[in-house]
Amino acid sequence: MKAMLALCLVLFLIPAAMMGGQPVDTRAFVQLPVKNDPTIAFRLWFKVGSQNDPKGKEGLASLTGQMLADASTTHNTYAQVIDRLYPLAAGYTASVSTEMTIISGRVHKDNLAAYYPLLMDAVLAPAFLQEDLDRIKSQALNNLETTLRYASDEELGKAVLYNEVYAGTPYGHIVAGTVEGVKSITLDDVKAFYKTHYTRENVVPGIGGGFDQELIDRLARDLSALPAGSPAAVPVAEPRTIEGFRVTIVDKDAPATAISMGFPMNVLRGSREWYALAIANSWLGEHRNASSHLYQVIREERGLNYGDYSYIEHFPRGGFAQMPPQNAARRKQIFEIWIRPVPREAGYFALRAALREFNHLVEHGLSESEFALTRSFLRNYVLHYAPTTMQRLGYALDDRFYGINGSHLETFRKMMGEITRDEVNASIRKHWQFGNMHIAVITRNGAGFRDALVAGTPSPITYKTAKPESVLNVDKQIEVFPVPVKRENVKVVPVGEVLQR
Repeated sequence: MKAMLALCLVLFLIPAAMMGGQPVDTRAFVQLPVKNDPTIAFRLWFKVGSQNDPKGKEGLASLTGQMLADASTTHNTYAQVIDRLYPLAAGYTASVSTEMTIISGRVHKDNLAAYYPLLMDAVLAPAFLQEDLDRIKSQALNNLETTLRYASDEELGKAVLYNEVYAGTPYGHIVAGTVEGVKSITLDDVKAFYKTHYTRENVVPGIGGGFDQELIDRLARDLSALPAGSPAAVPVAEPRTIEGFRVTIVDKDAPATAISMGFPMNVLRGSREWYALAIANSWLGEHRNASSHLYQVIREERGLNYGDYSYIEHFPRGGFAQMPPQNAARRKQIFEIWIRPVPREAGYFALRAALREFNHLVEHGLSESEFALTRSFLRNYVLHYAPTTMQRLGYALDDRFYGINGSHLETFRKMMGEITRDEVNASIRKHWQFGNMHIAVITRNGAGFRDALVAGTPSPITYKTAKPESVLNVDKQIEVFPVPVKRENVKVVPVGEVLQR
């Protein structure tokens, strides 16, 4: 009898330790049912990102995410995972941002039975093999040391800007981390990070498309196998105040000059002021939109580059995306102007041109016609933000992050019928300013660029083709537009040192 009681006690204790705890509460799920969608979309949001990287281990959150989505499980090698996903016309990926990690995948309902166990294995049973970590670390280091430094000046400029604006805060390094940080990461670091942050209490499951309640219940039960625990909260990033123009010049033997500039903002999606600023931002520099003002001034009228844009939210991988991304939500946002590479001899002129137009907007706001046209454009343009179930599910998770009741996309359209020009211009005056921002420049002869900037040297421009007199007259104003920069507020950094630590 005593032996039987002991056995019962053991069997009672085993499920809590080895088979998971209570099922994840289905009320925590973000559900987006689409009855006629023959596919099912999964987005499992773990409340962890690069802000959780330990000091000296910058890049750990990113590597851990990849070790789930791009590596072996305890049941299948990495090669076997790929082989089994291929005939299903499906897959899964990890998207790591500052505060969010998303394990996402999409599959046709007919292939769900074969796909679902593979997805769950990735999340619940990662093998954490050294060979996988070596491969993923090699890819991460190649991205930092080669791609970012030498193959993508526009992305490098944005990375430098983010790191400078948020230096000394949990946001103070890009998601990919640093060269030294990635090199220092061990398999034990990955395992410990997973155990701490990939927990039942730290996951918000999202599911969209043609699913049923049985799948919801199964997912809730399966996710209960995650470790228990509530990771310590990370304080909101509070970047230092930017006083005057602060400039970081990356000295690189490049044929063109790339420029990013901006400052932190406290306005978050969901507030009325955010939607007011969305109108101002769209007029100034809607991403990849030829009708925006900076695009017209710098590209269309002067032919200096491919595009010129502005943002009121963090916009990762802007060089590869047409529409705003999902699941890059943050509690502290950034205003940014992005000048895609211009001919090296036109770099200072392009910087002045962008700042001149931004300054005019801050001082004068939008005219009635500019406001009306942009508001009307945005009301329809937002319909293109999320045409698929997977994308709409991403926005639904972001709504949960920002505490938006209802839908941001629906609210966006609604606000485009309510926001007034006075609200837009008041929001500009309150949240945007000209003189206090950080500027990141990628260019050859960084010391020369610095000297011209500090001295306020005129920056005349010449063209290979004739330009209208109206453009040339404005050029005369641009080439001497004042950008007051003190020498002590400019630093020149060799490209080989960028993102190193």
